[in-house]
Amino acid sequence: MKAKLHRRQPVWPRICLFAATLGIAAGAHAGGVALGATRVIYPQGEKQVSLPLTNSSENNDFLIQSWVANPDGAKSQDFVITPPLFVIHPKKENTLRIMYVGPGLPEDRESVFYLNSKAIPSVDKSKLASNTLQIATQSVIKLFIRPKRLPTPSVDAPQTLTCRQGGGKVTVNNPSPYYVSLVQFYVGGARLPNSMVAPKNSLTVAVPGGQDGKVSFQTVNDFGANTPTQFCSG
Repeated sequence: MKAKLHRRQPVWPRICLFAATLGIAAGAHAGGVALGATRVIYPQGEKQVSLPLTNSSENNDFLIQSWVANPDGAKSQDFVITPPLFVIHPKKENTLRIMYVGPGLPEDRESVFYLNSKAIPSVDKSKLASNTLQIATQSVIKLFIRPKRLPTPSVDAPQTLTCRQGGGKVTVNNPSPYYVSLVQFYVGGARLPNSMVAPKNSLTVAVPGGQDGKVSFQTVNDFGANTPTQFCSG
């Protein structure tokens, strides 16, 4: 009589250590799991958008949990993600479908939310009694809801920014209808933290040492790539 072979069933640990990571390269990674983009552009009025998710691990299953948060970090009730919870096997790909079901949003500028995807690795039952630390990692990427009839394309937004300095601070004004993310942000030789300027708004950042100098930065385009360095003045 032949013995039946059974695939070992994964066990999902109840207690995990969570580490939040913000993807800045070709994809946002969480353990062996990677999102297919570092930002999502959701055309306002569309029924849904899709985002691929892959498991590059050779032998690990992951339990994936995804949700959308408001800018304050609270879970938003205005989105439905399917599937919200699923297991992805080694060397496999799945697709997250994101649907906005909330009230009307401004039609003259973008709105921003944050897509969260948590990857929890499986463990063998035989290892549960040992001193093994299982780490669940969490990727967070920006989700922009973009009205369809904005007067200018997003690629033009960085060139509309103006800057002024004073009192050891720099203020960046954004008259465009788009969020603009600033990286490699410098005033003279002082590096400033990566920042994001809201549409039709301004952002003031303290300059280390209070020094003055030329203001320069790169921005992040719709594909997650850095644009060429540009200088900013009033």
